[in-house]
Amino acid sequence: MGKTRIFKSIRTKLFLTLCVIVILIVISLIVLNSFVLGKFYLYNKKESLKNAFETINTYYNNSISQDDINTELEKISIKNDFDIVIKDTDDNNIYISDKDFFTGIFQMLMMTSKKYNREEDIIEKQDNYTISEFFDNGTNIKYILLNATLDNGYALCIRMPITSINESVKISNEFLYIIGAFVIIFGGIVLSIVSKRFSEPIEELDNIAKRMANLDFSQKYKVSQANDEIDNLGKSINELSDKLEATIQQLKTTNIELEKDVEEKSQIDEMRKSFISDVSHELKTPIALIQGYSEGLIENVNTDDESRKFYAEVILDEATKMDKLVKQLLELMKLEYGKKKFNNEEFDILELEREILRKSQVMIEKENIECEIEDSKPIMVYADNLYIDQLFTNYITNAIKYSTEINGKKKIKISNKVKDNRKVRVIVFNSSEGLSDEEMHRIWNRFYKIDESRNRDKGGNGIGLSLVKAIMNNYGNKYGARNVAGGIEFYFELNLINDKKFGEEIKK
Repeated sequence: MGKTRIFKSIRTKLFLTLCVIVILIVISLIVLNSFVLGKFYLYNKKESLKNAFETINTYYNNSISQDDINTELEKISIKNDFDIVIKDTDDNNIYISDKDFFTGIFQMLMMTSKKYNREEDIIEKQDNYTISEFFDNGTNIKYILLNATLDNGYALCIRMPITSINESVKISNEFLYIIGAFVIIFGGIVLSIVSKRFSEPIEELDNIAKRMANLDFSQKYKVSQANDEIDNLGKSINELSDKLEATIQQLKTTNIELEKDVEEKSQIDEMRKSFISDVSHELKTPIALIQGYSEGLIENVNTDDESRKFYAEVILDEATKMDKLVKQLLELMKLEYGKKKFNNEEFDILELEREILRKSQVMIEKENIECEIEDSKPIMVYADNLYIDQLFTNYITNAIKYSTEINGKKKIKISNKVKDNRKVRVIVFNSSEGLSDEEMHRIWNRFYKIDESRNRDKGGNGIGLSLVKAIMNNYGNKYGARNVAGGIEFYFELNLINDKKFGEEIKK
């Protein structure tokens, strides 16, 4: 699997492709050198012979002195490695470039004659010249020979060795083999670097695209200074990544808002059902009383004015209780489902406690309860004054209703315990025999009353402590009750002004 992937990678393909191209170029050079260079060399030498013939013919046609011609012929001979022999019409030697070669040249000329029955290897033949190829067995050298007749009738013979071209081709091919091997090794290294330069950005873009497919938009393509097509593609990928990330984030936000809307509708439906159920449950008794006393008034059960007034007062009292119950239920629903906003402010909790006790003084004296507040210095808190007033009033009202004589007296004590200079715990103690574990848990439920008969003598509808629970849950603060020596303590905690930031978050 790994090997297959390596051979499929663009880097490997590019490297192998470039290597094959280099190898093919080297092979092509060797083939051309072996089969074409010799022919080209022979063609080039043939043209040199023809050019020399035309030049020499021109010299004699221009009536130049023989000495000057000899000088020029020597230059031509040396420059082109020619052996030149010129004879006049009487077969006299006019010019010989090298006397040592005259005999050999003469023999070659003689070998071309038909009396020796030797066919010459003619390369090119015209009216005034013939170019042929000969091999000298004595010297093992191959020559190319031009036999020509000048315009003035002189015979011209030019010989040039060509055996060296075969050696040159052989040496050239060996050199090409060495160069080819070097090019393949060095080129392979260079091609590896070049292919890496092209493949790495593509691999990086591929990795980015895979992350984008998995909704991971953290990786971005690093654009280089080259500013080429790959960099342009990288810029496009980065822009696409940013737009996709923004779009998906917007979709998530929209989805969260939609979920909140659905949850809110669900909560409203639940709140409506709960409200209808609670109201239906709690209004049975007052409605039955109102109905009964109303029927009594209609049917004139009691004809005296005092009885009629009593009936009317009962109806009014029950209607007032029903109105209060409905309002408390609505308030409780808003608190429980987070639909109520708090108007937090700074105030002195001790001042609030004293004011509530002052309002409850008549009830306290009526029940012959001894009441005290431990603290005297102001304690500034940050909360909604109206809700805390309602919460503390519920605690005091319950303390008054359910206080019992312990050691011959009823007692209520209020204390405030500061915690870490951030919160204060408000504690309301009343003398009592305490509550069972089950009652301690159930008193925070709606409409639960400690007395099983749920009689109406002490008033109340069992919503007070449910309101305490809902208010504290909105603030995220602790609340509760516990049995202590001689009675029971109800408590709740508030944020001091030092923790004002927490209160502001609640407000938002």
